[in-house]
Amino acid sequence: MADRTIKILRITPLRGPNVWTYRPALEALVDIGDLEDAPSNTIPGLYERLSAWLPTLAEHRCSIGEPGGFLRRVREGTWPAHIMEHVTLELQNLIGQRTGFGKARETSTRGVYKVVVRSREEEVTRACLHAARDLLMAAIDDTPFDVAGTVARLHELADARCLGPSTASIVDAAAERGIPALRLNDGNLVQLGHGANQRRVWTAETDRTGAIAEGISRDKDLTKRLLQSCGVPVPEGQVVASPDEAWEAAQDIGLPVVVKPSDGNHGRGVSIELGTEEEVKAAFGVADAEGSAVIVERYVRGDEHRLLVVGGKLVAATRGDSLWIEGDGDSTVRQLIDAQINSDPRRGEAEEFPLEPLVLEREPATRLLLARQGLEGEAIPAAGRRVLIQRNGNMVNDVTDRVHPEVAASVALAARIVGLDIAGIDLVAEDISRPLEAQGGAIVEVNAGPSLLMHLKPVTGQPRPVGQAIVEHLFPEGDAGRIPVIGIAGTRGTTMVARLLGRLIQLSGKTLGMACRDGLYFGQRQVQDGNCSPWKSARRVLLNRSVKVAIFENDGADILAEGLTYDRCQVGVVTHLDRAESLAAFDVREPEQVYNVFRTQVDVVLPGGAAVLNADDPLVARMAGLCDGEVIFYAAREDNPAVAAHLAQGGRAVVLRAGQMALLRGDRTEARISASCGSAAVTIEDMLATVAVAWALDLPDYLVQTGIVTFDADALPANAERTLNVRAG
Repeated sequence: MADRTIKILRITPLRGPNVWTYRPALEALVDIGDLEDAPSNTIPGLYERLSAWLPTLAEHRCSIGEPGGFLRRVREGTWPAHIMEHVTLELQNLIGQRTGFGKARETSTRGVYKVVVRSREEEVTRACLHAARDLLMAAIDDTPFDVAGTVARLHELADARCLGPSTASIVDAAAERGIPALRLNDGNLVQLGHGANQRRVWTAETDRTGAIAEGISRDKDLTKRLLQSCGVPVPEGQVVASPDEAWEAAQDIGLPVVVKPSDGNHGRGVSIELGTEEEVKAAFGVADAEGSAVIVERYVRGDEHRLLVVGGKLVAATRGDSLWIEGDGDSTVRQLIDAQINSDPRRGEAEEFPLEPLVLEREPATRLLLARQGLEGEAIPAAGRRVLIQRNGNMVNDVTDRVHPEVAASVALAARIVGLDIAGIDLVAEDISRPLEAQGGAIVEVNAGPSLLMHLKPVTGQPRPVGQAIVEHLFPEGDAGRIPVIGIAGTRGTTMVARLLGRLIQLSGKTLGMACRDGLYFGQRQVQDGNCSPWKSARRVLLNRSVKVAIFENDGADILAEGLTYDRCQVGVVTHLDRAESLAAFDVREPEQVYNVFRTQVDVVLPGGAAVLNADDPLVARMAGLCDGEVIFYAAREDNPAVAAHLAQGGRAVVLRAGQMALLRGDRTEARISASCGSAAVTIEDMLATVAVAWALDLPDYLVQTGIVTFDADALPANAERTLNVRAG
């Protein structure tokens, strides 16, 4: 019986640079069974169903290199694994996970393919991959498939699992600067940079946001008193404990007044322009339900504004709009809200929407405002009657370019007074282009962790690069948050090079983090025994705030199974390319395949870094042309042809010459280091590679010589010594 079923045999998350791409990806091993004999042009209606269900596939270029290229391949004939790749990519695009990278490649087993797609969030991409398989099978079998429902389900998963838009804007801005980002939890806590040079952000809060400052901002009465004492215009007001006290305070301050919670947010529980005892007392109950205390303060005439201050500078400003509905004589207030307000495509529950739906049950302040107009949710306003639904909280209009310099200075001062490095300043003014004092305007709140979405997606005006402003605040120009990362790869000799180099780094006085086959090390302390080169263990090095230099040993199987732990490195070392037996499980057997695996280490060398390559191995030497940075060869023979050609072009190399390691640049010998080590387990190749890395890192010659001579393999854990001796043999 024919087997026309697509089976996903295995999914491998590649969390770092890998054999396919610099970025995280999912690699699926897919068996298409007897569909290997059924290219797409032999399946009646497949092209029509695919193009009808996913019309945006028309934008895919595929290998043809122009829009429509992929669908042309489907019409002319291609295989299900290739189609599954493109459907997965398109499902990700439809839910906002924009990506265009994918591959489908045959394996040595007939009908089995590796399907690879870029992955921004592992669980979401995995779900898209399975959904793509199901959609494709339905298209092949000519059975119904709920595309809209599937996309909605995947969209919901992405909303739950992916970074929120505010945090994503910061991460994207960091990527543009070449600053690495590591997600630290399932929410929006992200590390930017590595080791000792890292910073952390949590939405719009950073590791510079003080707990005391955040506490002050939550206490709106305390915030107002501090601002007032420094000359910042604020509305007079007081904290009250009961409806009666609220009315007394309102009379003392002078009507109309505002009643609001002392520690609320998003405008919840705020009632504005109250002029009667009944209104003030009713508003007390609304505010009391939203916060721990209630404030009555002077009503300031004008529009509400939100100004974003980052690092003492104004970077964005928005103005709010009031919400109104218009009666038609037939519909209730609730129905009119749904038809005239919630129908706005900019409103939604997910974080990506700049505006939230208005639900009366969740808005006691709106219900109070309706009551003041003699209405409630089921009332039917007369045709043509305009009803005010919400006065504040709808920050939709960008006005950054209109802010008066004195207003900008006032909000920057307010942020400094509270102590916030990032602050959302709420103020009320009739004209933001005039000084506050001249128009009776005032700052009404200072908020920690402000939303950035209103500035990223204003309804009117231009979006503002607020993520970029936060990154520039954390990382001055020229600072990429990186520490020197040394990656060591190859089929043998890598552990000894890592340990010997680790010895030199420790002697230099810099705090070392090292993940290798012998364990995980911070400084001279082993914190985990055994093979710690896999991604999960090695990642701990980059998270450690004390680490100033990192060393990673990379086995070929680790690269194939998980990808590299780091995105880029200062120095990338490749020792040997042989003994591919251990990679057979990944369908890697031939020398050229081994080359493609280990070139990953050279591909990620930074432009200002160096690749240290074994010139005595022809395949390794061939990698020189792949490096974005400098190449330093090492060789046991001074007359190595690759070395000679490299030196003739002014390059650097470390070679063995008369019992010494000579550091050569062009036609000059810059230093000589004795090829004598304190451990017999260390080979001359190990020493040459280590000296070349030390040279790339500008370590002093005397330190390198001392470190090699005094290196003692007996100081390694017992299991490490056995491993090293086996490899030396």
